[in-house]
Amino acid sequence: MYSEYEQSREDQILQYLPLVEKVVNGINVKSREYERGDLINFGVIGLMDAIEKYDHLQKVPFESYAYLRIRGAIIDEVRKTSHVSRNGMDKVKKFYRAKEDLQNSLKRDPSEKEIMQSMNLSEKQLDDIYDIIHQLSAVSLEQLIFNEDGNGTTLVEFIEDPHTEQAEDLVLLQEQKAYLVEAVKQLTEREQQILQLYYHDKLPLKEIAYIFDVSVPRISQIHGKAIVKLRDYIGREYRD
Repeated sequence: MYSEYEQSREDQILQYLPLVEKVVNGINVKSREYERGDLINFGVIGLMDAIEKYDHLQKVPFESYAYLRIRGAIIDEVRKTSHVSRNGMDKVKKFYRAKEDLQNSLKRDPSEKEIMQSMNLSEKQLDDIYDIIHQLSAVSLEQLIFNEDGNGTTLVEFIEDPHTEQAEDLVLLQEQKAYLVEAVKQLTEREQQILQLYYHDKLPLKEIAYIFDVSVPRISQIHGKAIVKLRDYIGREYRD
């Protein structure tokens, strides 16, 4: 026999299961390793965690709180099986660090040639870094943009910080999205179209490459460069 508490929790899970499905429908996981059912299972784990930890005294609706934990649980699980190696992550971090150093010294955005000279990279090696940046965007564009290391991060980390107010964090997320929308407008028409097809229409790279009549690696590189441009713009407008 279930205890009254267990029965109540099960009822809550069933009640908010549509919210889990909504999160899964809206998330962009470019991986063949996971089926929809897997993502829902990850989301239910996040929902259970939200039910356990939700503080009714906070001025945040449970749905908003649960949404972040559900989404965070899914993204966190997907990250565990990321195909990007530690070495690949180190390359991306060094790239962003070198680019920032050049921006500070030159007082402008450095060219790709200047970046290659600074890091002693060939054009092929730089393209490989853009490809890694593309791979890191497999879950969420805004999470890749707003993380300093260039790696994905769960939005639930905002909630777990005991030094911040949850309501303020939700406002922060909306503010980030607004900056992201503005940043996308700064991209070229082709870059905007690729982001639209990849994130909104959820087309695989192969289909996008067919549309633009270029190779899949080329689309990956263009996408990676677009991510870098977005970070640069937001670095100037948002973090200042």
